[in-house]
Amino acid sequence: MSNKPKVLVTSRIPEEGMRILEEYCHVKVFDYEGVFPRDLLLKEVKGVDAIVCLLADRIDDEVMDAAGPQLKIIANYAVGFDNIVVDAATKRGIMVTNTPGVLTDTTADLAWALILATARRVVEGDKFLRQGKFKGWKPMLLLGTDVHHATLGIIGFGNIGRAVARRAIGFDIKVIYYSAHRASEEVEKKLNAEYRSLDDLLREADFISIHVPLTKETRHLIGERELKMMKKEAYLINTARGPIVDEKALAKALKEGWIRGAGLDVFEREPEVAPELLQLDNVVLLPHLGSASYATRAKMATMAAENVIKVLKGEVPPNLVNPEVVKRR
Repeated sequence: MSNKPKVLVTSRIPEEGMRILEEYCHVKVFDYEGVFPRDLLLKEVKGVDAIVCLLADRIDDEVMDAAGPQLKIIANYAVGFDNIVVDAATKRGIMVTNTPGVLTDTTADLAWALILATARRVVEGDKFLRQGKFKGWKPMLLLGTDVHHATLGIIGFGNIGRAVARRAIGFDIKVIYYSAHRASEEVEKKLNAEYRSLDDLLREADFISIHVPLTKETRHLIGERELKMMKKEAYLINTARGPIVDEKALAKALKEGWIRGAGLDVFEREPEVAPELLQLDNVVLLPHLGSASYATRAKMATMAAENVIKVLKGEVPPNLVNPEVVKRR
Protein backbone atom coordinates (compact mmCIF):
# COMPACT_ATOMS: atom_id res chain seq x y z
CA MET A 1 0.00 0.00 0.00
CA SER A 2 2.90 2.34 0.76
CA ASN A 3 3.99 2.22 -2.89
CA LYS A 4 0.65 3.50 -4.08
CA PRO A 5 0.25 7.20 -4.89
CA LYS A 6 -1.16 9.21 -1.98
CA VAL A 7 -4.38 11.18 -2.35
CA LEU A 8 -5.93 13.60 0.12
CA VAL A 9 -9.72 13.98 -0.17
CA THR A 10 -10.81 16.94 1.96
CA SER A 11 -14.40 15.70 2.30
CA ARG A 12 -15.95 12.31 1.54
CA ILE A 13 -17.37 12.18 -1.97
CA PRO A 14 -19.91 9.61 -3.24
CA GLU A 15 -18.74 5.99 -3.30
CA GLU A 16 -18.61 5.91 -7.11
CA GLY A 17 -15.57 8.18 -6.94
CA MET A 18 -14.06 6.73 -3.78
CA ARG A 19 -13.95 3.21 -5.27
CA ILE A 20 -11.98 4.46 -8.28
CA LEU A 21 -9.46 6.25 -6.08
CA GLU A 22 -9.07 3.41 -3.57
CA GLU A 23 -8.37 0.86 -6.28
CA TYR A 24 -5.29 2.73 -7.46
CA CYS A 25 -4.26 4.99 -4.56
CA HIS A 26 -3.70 5.19 -0.84
CA VAL A 27 -6.55 7.53 0.11
CA LYS A 28 -6.80 9.70 3.20
CA VAL A 29 -10.30 11.14 3.42
CA PHE A 30 -11.88 13.46 5.96
CA ASP A 31 -15.57 13.81 6.69
CA TYR A 32 -15.15 17.01 8.65
CA GLU A 33 -18.23 18.92 9.79
CA GLY A 34 -17.99 22.33 8.17
CA VAL A 35 -15.12 23.82 6.19
CA PHE A 36 -11.89 21.80 6.33
CA PRO A 37 -9.64 23.62 8.87
CA ARG A 38 -6.72 25.44 7.31
CA ASP A 39 -4.14 24.19 9.82
CA LEU A 40 -5.26 20.60 9.30
CA LEU A 41 -5.12 21.00 5.52
CA LEU A 42 -1.53 22.28 5.70
CA LYS A 43 -0.60 19.32 7.88
CA GLU A 44 -2.36 16.55 5.96
CA VAL A 45 -1.35 17.70 2.49
CA LYS A 46 2.34 16.92 3.13
CA GLY A 47 3.68 14.26 0.80
CA VAL A 48 0.51 13.69 -1.24
CA ASP A 49 0.52 13.16 -4.99
CA ALA A 50 -3.02 14.43 -5.50
CA ILE A 51 -5.64 16.56 -3.77
CA VAL A 52 -9.38 16.22 -4.28
CA CYS A 53 -10.88 19.41 -2.85
CA LEU A 54 -14.06 21.44 -2.58
CA LEU A 55 -14.87 25.06 -3.43
CA ALA A 56 -14.54 25.92 0.25
CA ASP A 57 -10.90 24.74 0.30
CA ARG A 58 -8.48 27.56 -0.54
CA ILE A 59 -5.60 25.94 -2.44
CA ASP A 60 -2.85 28.54 -2.76
CA ASP A 61 0.95 28.83 -2.75
CA GLU A 62 1.12 27.95 0.94
CA VAL A 63 -0.81 24.70 0.46
CA MET A 64 1.15 23.72 -2.63
CA ASP A 65 4.46 24.38 -0.87
CA ALA A 66 3.28 22.36 2.14
CA ALA A 67 2.39 19.45 -0.13
CA GLY A 68 5.83 19.27 -1.70
CA PRO A 69 7.23 18.84 -5.22
CA GLN A 70 5.59 15.44 -5.79
CA LEU A 71 2.08 17.01 -5.97
CA LYS A 72 0.83 16.37 -9.50
CA ILE A 73 -2.85 17.26 -9.55
CA ILE A 74 -5.45 19.34 -7.73
CA ALA A 75 -8.87 17.95 -8.66
CA ASN A 76 -11.69 20.31 -7.75
CA TYR A 77 -15.01 18.65 -6.99
CA ALA A 78 -16.88 21.49 -8.70
CA VAL A 79 -17.25 23.30 -12.00
CA GLY A 80 -15.82 26.54 -10.66
CA PHE A 81 -12.21 26.74 -9.52
CA ASP A 82 -11.82 30.25 -8.10
CA ASN A 83 -10.71 28.61 -4.83
CA ILE A 84 -7.48 27.45 -6.52
CA VAL A 85 -4.60 29.75 -7.47
CA VAL A 86 -4.24 28.25 -10.93
CA ASP A 87 -1.23 30.35 -11.94
CA ALA A 88 0.67 29.10 -8.89
CA ALA A 89 -0.17 25.50 -9.80
CA THR A 90 0.89 25.98 -13.41
CA LYS A 91 4.20 27.50 -12.31
CA ARG A 92 4.87 24.35 -10.27
CA GLY A 93 3.79 21.99 -13.06
CA ILE A 94 0.65 20.91 -11.16
CA MET A 95 -2.44 20.07 -13.19
CA VAL A 96 -5.78 21.53 -12.08
CA THR A 97 -9.06 19.88 -13.06
CA ASN A 98 -12.77 20.49 -12.51
CA THR A 99 -16.07 18.70 -13.16
CA PRO A 100 -17.84 20.62 -15.96
CA GLY A 101 -21.02 19.76 -17.79
CA VAL A 102 -22.57 17.17 -15.49
CA LEU A 103 -24.34 19.61 -13.17
CA THR A 104 -25.79 21.97 -15.78
CA ASP A 105 -29.34 20.60 -15.80
CA THR A 106 -29.42 19.88 -12.08
CA THR A 107 -28.44 23.46 -11.23
CA ALA A 108 -30.97 24.82 -13.74
CA ASP A 109 -33.64 22.72 -12.02
CA LEU A 110 -32.74 24.28 -8.67
CA ALA A 111 -32.84 27.80 -10.10
CA TRP A 112 -36.40 27.09 -11.17
CA ALA A 113 -37.19 25.60 -7.77
CA LEU A 114 -36.13 28.92 -6.22
CA ILE A 115 -38.10 30.95 -8.76
CA LEU A 116 -41.27 29.03 -7.93
CA ALA A 117 -40.62 28.86 -4.18
CA THR A 118 -40.07 32.61 -3.89
CA ALA A 119 -42.91 33.63 -6.21
CA ARG A 120 -45.50 31.36 -4.59
CA ARG A 121 -44.18 31.74 -1.02
CA VAL A 122 -43.75 27.99 -0.61
CA VAL A 123 -41.41 28.12 2.39
CA GLU A 124 -43.57 30.71 4.16
CA GLY A 125 -46.64 28.57 3.55
CA ASP A 126 -44.99 25.44 4.88
CA LYS A 127 -43.86 27.25 8.04
CA PHE A 128 -47.31 28.84 8.46
CA LEU A 129 -49.03 25.47 8.35
CA ARG A 130 -46.54 23.68 10.62
CA GLN A 131 -46.96 26.42 13.22
CA GLY A 132 -50.67 25.67 13.41
CA LYS A 133 -51.70 29.01 11.91
CA PHE A 134 -53.75 27.57 9.03
CA LYS A 135 -57.40 27.84 10.11
CA GLY A 136 -58.95 27.56 6.67
CA TRP A 137 -58.85 29.02 3.17
CA LYS A 138 -58.95 32.81 2.90
CA PRO A 139 -58.96 35.02 -0.22
CA MET A 140 -55.94 37.06 0.93
CA LEU A 141 -53.85 34.28 2.49
CA LEU A 142 -50.17 34.35 1.42
CA LEU A 143 -50.75 35.87 -2.00
CA GLY A 144 -47.84 35.34 -4.35
CA THR A 145 -46.76 36.22 -7.88
CA ASP A 146 -47.61 34.42 -11.12
CA VAL A 147 -44.65 32.92 -12.93
CA HIS A 148 -46.41 32.20 -16.21
CA HIS A 149 -46.39 35.05 -18.76
CA ALA A 150 -43.73 36.88 -16.72
CA THR A 151 -40.39 38.17 -18.01
CA LEU A 152 -37.32 36.21 -16.95
CA GLY A 153 -33.95 37.97 -17.07
CA ILE A 154 -30.92 35.68 -17.19
CA ILE A 155 -27.53 37.15 -16.32
CA GLY A 156 -24.89 34.89 -17.89
CA PHE A 157 -25.93 32.85 -20.92
CA GLY A 158 -23.55 29.93 -20.73
CA ASN A 159 -24.63 26.31 -20.38
CA ILE A 160 -26.59 26.76 -17.15
CA GLY A 161 -28.17 30.04 -18.22
CA ARG A 162 -29.35 28.44 -21.45
CA ALA A 163 -30.69 25.42 -19.57
CA VAL A 164 -32.74 27.80 -17.41
CA ALA A 165 -34.04 29.47 -20.58
CA ARG A 166 -35.10 26.10 -22.05
CA ARG A 167 -37.22 25.42 -18.98
CA ALA A 168 -38.96 28.77 -19.37
CA ILE A 169 -40.66 27.69 -22.59
CA GLY A 170 -43.21 25.59 -20.71
CA PHE A 171 -44.22 28.60 -18.61
CA ASP A 172 -44.87 30.76 -21.67
CA ILE A 173 -42.35 33.25 -20.32
CA LYS A 174 -40.51 36.02 -22.12
CA VAL A 175 -36.77 35.43 -21.79
CA ILE A 176 -34.24 38.24 -21.93
CA TYR A 177 -30.55 37.82 -21.18
CA TYR A 178 -27.31 39.66 -20.59
CA SER A 179 -23.93 38.04 -21.18
CA ALA A 180 -20.36 39.09 -21.84
CA HIS A 181 -20.66 37.39 -25.23
CA ARG A 182 -23.92 37.55 -27.15
CA ALA A 183 -25.32 34.23 -28.33
CA SER A 184 -25.77 33.47 -32.01
CA GLU A 185 -29.05 34.27 -33.77
CA GLU A 186 -29.66 30.52 -34.02
CA VAL A 187 -29.39 30.04 -30.24
CA GLU A 188 -31.53 33.12 -29.53
CA LYS A 189 -34.22 31.86 -31.88
CA LYS A 190 -34.13 28.32 -30.50
CA LEU A 191 -34.50 29.53 -26.91
CA ASN A 192 -36.79 32.45 -27.79
CA ALA A 193 -34.37 34.74 -25.95
CA GLU A 194 -33.65 38.42 -26.54
CA TYR A 195 -30.38 40.18 -25.68
CA ARG A 196 -30.40 43.20 -23.37
CA SER A 197 -27.82 45.41 -21.72
CA LEU A 198 -27.51 44.68 -18.00
CA ASP A 199 -29.30 47.90 -17.02
CA ASP A 200 -32.19 47.25 -19.42
CA LEU A 201 -32.52 43.70 -18.15
CA LEU A 202 -32.67 44.90 -14.54
CA ARG A 203 -35.42 47.38 -15.37
CA GLU A 204 -37.52 44.98 -17.45
CA ALA A 205 -37.39 41.56 -15.76
CA ASP A 206 -39.88 40.19 -13.22
CA PHE A 207 -37.44 37.44 -12.23
CA ILE A 208 -33.66 37.70 -12.51
CA SER A 209 -31.51 34.57 -12.36
CA ILE A 210 -27.72 34.83 -12.07
CA HIS A 211 -25.43 32.39 -13.91
CA VAL A 212 -22.06 34.12 -14.39
CA PRO A 213 -18.73 32.88 -13.00
CA LEU A 214 -17.04 34.75 -10.16
CA THR A 215 -14.35 37.06 -11.52
CA LYS A 216 -12.98 40.49 -10.62
CA GLU A 217 -15.54 41.95 -13.01
CA THR A 218 -18.54 40.08 -11.58
CA ARG A 219 -17.80 40.52 -7.86
CA HIS A 220 -20.68 42.66 -6.52
CA LEU A 221 -22.11 42.84 -10.04
CA ILE A 222 -25.45 43.24 -8.27
CA GLY A 223 -25.22 45.95 -5.63
CA GLU A 224 -27.33 48.83 -4.33
CA ARG A 225 -27.42 50.63 -7.68
CA GLU A 226 -28.57 47.54 -9.57
CA LEU A 227 -31.14 46.50 -6.95
CA LYS A 228 -32.72 49.97 -7.06
CA MET A 229 -33.07 49.63 -10.83
CA MET A 230 -35.19 46.47 -10.49
CA LYS A 231 -38.97 46.51 -10.32
CA LYS A 232 -40.48 46.64 -6.85
CA GLU A 233 -42.35 43.44 -7.75
CA ALA A 234 -39.22 41.65 -8.99
CA TYR A 235 -37.32 38.66 -7.56
CA LEU A 236 -33.57 37.96 -7.58
CA ILE A 237 -32.30 34.37 -7.81
CA ASN A 238 -28.63 33.42 -7.30
CA THR A 239 -27.35 29.88 -7.82
CA ALA A 240 -23.95 30.97 -9.20
CA ARG A 241 -21.50 32.43 -6.65
CA GLY A 242 -22.30 34.36 -3.49
CA PRO A 243 -19.95 37.36 -3.94
CA ILE A 244 -21.64 38.28 -7.23
CA VAL A 245 -24.35 39.85 -5.05
CA ASP A 246 -23.66 42.45 -2.37
CA GLU A 247 -25.41 40.61 0.46
CA LYS A 248 -25.84 43.64 2.74
CA ALA A 249 -27.35 45.66 -0.09
CA LEU A 250 -29.70 42.78 -0.89
CA ALA A 251 -30.83 42.50 2.74
CA LYS A 252 -31.58 46.23 2.74
CA ALA A 253 -33.46 45.94 -0.55
CA LEU A 254 -35.63 43.12 0.78
CA LYS A 255 -36.27 44.81 4.11
CA GLU A 256 -37.13 48.20 2.61
CA GLY A 257 -39.15 46.82 -0.31
CA TRP A 258 -36.94 47.80 -3.25
CA ILE A 259 -37.71 44.33 -4.62
CA ARG A 260 -40.32 41.77 -3.62
CA GLY A 261 -38.18 38.72 -2.89
CA ALA A 262 -35.07 36.63 -3.47
CA GLY A 263 -33.87 33.04 -3.57
CA LEU A 264 -30.25 32.25 -2.70
CA ASP A 265 -28.29 29.01 -2.90
CA VAL A 266 -24.89 30.67 -2.44
CA PHE A 267 -23.53 33.33 -0.10
CA GLU A 268 -20.87 36.01 -0.04
CA ARG A 269 -18.90 34.54 2.88
CA GLU A 270 -20.14 30.97 2.69
CA PRO A 271 -21.04 29.18 4.89
CA GLU A 272 -21.79 32.41 6.79
CA VAL A 273 -24.99 34.23 5.86
CA ALA A 274 -25.68 37.90 6.52
CA PRO A 275 -27.68 37.92 9.79
CA GLU A 276 -30.15 40.41 8.30
CA LEU A 277 -31.20 37.86 5.66
CA LEU A 278 -31.96 35.23 8.29
CA GLN A 279 -34.61 37.50 9.79
CA LEU A 280 -36.54 38.02 6.54
CA ASP A 281 -39.46 35.94 5.24
CA ASN A 282 -39.23 37.21 1.66
CA VAL A 283 -36.00 35.36 0.91
CA VAL A 284 -35.55 31.59 0.47
CA LEU A 285 -32.13 30.40 1.68
CA LEU A 286 -30.60 27.07 0.66
CA PRO A 287 -27.27 25.48 1.78
CA HIS A 288 -25.57 25.34 -1.66
CA LEU A 289 -27.73 22.57 -3.15
CA GLY A 290 -27.29 23.47 -6.83
CA SER A 291 -25.78 20.13 -7.84
CA ALA A 292 -27.29 18.12 -4.99
CA SER A 293 -28.97 15.21 -6.72
CA TYR A 294 -27.82 11.61 -6.22
CA ALA A 295 -27.01 11.15 -9.91
CA THR A 296 -25.17 14.44 -10.41
CA ARG A 297 -23.01 14.25 -7.29
CA ALA A 298 -22.06 10.65 -8.24
CA LYS A 299 -21.06 11.79 -11.75
CA MET A 300 -18.97 14.61 -10.26
CA ALA A 301 -17.21 12.12 -7.96
CA THR A 302 -16.44 9.79 -10.85
CA MET A 303 -15.14 12.64 -12.97
CA ALA A 304 -12.88 14.00 -10.22
CA ALA A 305 -11.49 10.53 -9.49
CA GLU A 306 -10.86 9.76 -13.16
CA ASN A 307 -9.02 13.07 -13.55
CA VAL A 308 -6.73 12.06 -10.67
CA ILE A 309 -6.02 8.58 -12.02
CA LYS A 310 -5.23 9.87 -15.50
CA VAL A 311 -2.62 12.27 -14.15
CA LEU A 312 -1.07 9.72 -11.79
CA LYS A 313 -0.68 7.38 -14.77
CA GLY A 314 1.19 10.09 -16.64
CA GLU A 315 -1.70 10.99 -18.94
CA VAL A 316 -3.50 14.26 -19.64
CA PRO A 317 -6.87 14.39 -17.82
CA PRO A 318 -10.05 15.16 -19.79
CA ASN A 319 -11.01 18.19 -17.69
CA LEU A 320 -7.74 20.10 -17.50
CA VAL A 321 -8.20 23.73 -16.48
CA ASN A 322 -4.60 24.80 -17.16
CA PRO A 323 -3.57 23.11 -20.44
CA GLU A 324 -0.43 25.27 -20.57
CA VAL A 325 1.03 23.10 -17.83
CA VAL A 326 1.41 20.29 -20.35
CA LYS A 327 3.73 22.45 -22.45
CA ARG A 328 5.95 23.05 -19.43
CA ARG A 329 6.61 19.33 -19.01
